[in-house]
Amino acid sequence: MTIKKNKKLKKSKGIRLGIWLLLLISFLFSAFAYVLFFRPATKFKEEQTIVYLSKSSVSKMFVKEQMKKNLQPVAYTTFLGLAEWSGYWKKIKPGRYIIEQNSGVFTVFRKLYGGRQDPVTLTINKFRTNNDIAKYAASKLEFTENEITRFINNKDSLNSLGLSKETMMTVIIPNTYEIYWNSSPRSFMERMIRESNTFWNDKRIEQAKELGLSKEEIITIASIVEEETNDNTEKPLIASVYINRLKKEMPLGADPTIKFALGNFMLKRITVNHIKSSSNSPYNTYSRKGVPPGPICTPSVSSIDAVLKGEETSYLYFCAKADFSGSHSFASTAEEHFANARKYRKALDSLGIH
Repeated sequence: MTIKKNKKLKKSKGIRLGIWLLLLISFLFSAFAYVLFFRPATKFKEEQTIVYLSKSSVSKMFVKEQMKKNLQPVAYTTFLGLAEWSGYWKKIKPGRYIIEQNSGVFTVFRKLYGGRQDPVTLTINKFRTNNDIAKYAASKLEFTENEITRFINNKDSLNSLGLSKETMMTVIIPNTYEIYWNSSPRSFMERMIRESNTFWNDKRIEQAKELGLSKEEIITIASIVEEETNDNTEKPLIASVYINRLKKEMPLGADPTIKFALGNFMLKRITVNHIKSSSNSPYNTYSRKGVPPGPICTPSVSSIDAVLKGEETSYLYFCAKADFSGSHSFASTAEEHFANARKYRKALDSLGIH
């Protein structure tokens, strides 16, 4: 009995010792793994740094240079080991990667290996020309200004998206978007089209139908309203003037379209000479009836909805008030309008604005 009991005790002690050894090994392995993979591995002092891997610079050498610059020596060596072991060098993914201060090397590696890039925030406000949009997008994304300018000026490229050079801006809805840095000009435009399709919900589409106007025409009229005023309360009234003029087959007679036709957005006073010198432009709404071929800027949502609202008025004219408050005087007859216009012209003359 004593011998059997001693054997059981020895066996029990051996099991306990084995368990303790396993726990110790697990602890040491975990500690080693933490030190090697998860402890803070960066050496920059800022809260974060951004690594840009462009299509043209994606190479083993370039990534190694970036990691050596941003990781501590031991972490850098570990990164190289992970890259070799996983075959990362053969499938480097371009993109914009944010590395947070004190990130572990495994976190950094996993991000790059998985292509988990961080998007760029694009805040689109008012742009007056296609080239303005191209310049802004190129300042935020990987492609150059020349690359996107060529794309949006290429008839075949735009036709494949159901757009033209004149209607391209109709799908640029002012808002804040997140988009990947290495997007191509085409994928950028495709994203804008998707956002535009989302914007045009059933309610807005129905409102456009009730006005008998296409989405492109709504955006174009809204762009004129956008250039006429910053006062959201007046936008529906100004929109009503243009809708009423269209119904009566009158020229829109919009001064902002003359500025667009001349490519001079600094003009403070539109004269007969300005109208005559731009008479051949399809954007001259004094010499041509109907809606211009495309927007003269990217209108705000408030301007678009002001047009869609379809405010019912009898107004056919409006003129800036002589007090330069930014407000407008509205009129239903030419006589009323001419009286308002004389007051405004007199105010301009008194300030020597020609």
